[in-house]
Amino acid sequence: QVQLVESGGGMVQAGGSLRLSCAASGRTFSLYRVGWFRQASGKEREFVAAISWGPGYTSYADPVKGRFTITIDNAKNTVHLQMNSLKLEDTAVYYCAARYESNGYDYWGQGTQVTVSS
Repeated sequence: QVQLVESGGGMVQAGGSLRLSCAASGRTFSLYRVGWFRQASGKEREFVAAISWGPGYTSYADPVKGRFTITIDNAKNTVHLQMNSLKLEDTAVYYCAARYESNGYDYWGQGTQVTVSS
């Protein structure tokens, strides 16, 4: 079992930046990947970015490529999502999720609100 706690959300003007953090605790030694997902009001949850727990291989959704960067601090068991050049359409609740290799994203944080204003 792994527990995830997100932080760093808030309100920012379009073009600004925010950094989200996801602190993992519990059985982290065998984690496979940690991802960020988001859900805007009235829309389905969508994938944003993911990183492999050890090697740090990354993947991004097309809408955030070149603007968002996912990184991992293995010493602190924390995954960060640096979000630059934020757009109105980035407004959503952002969730951190973790998976072990043989499973899907079974573990989720509580979510953190990101609001981008004009």
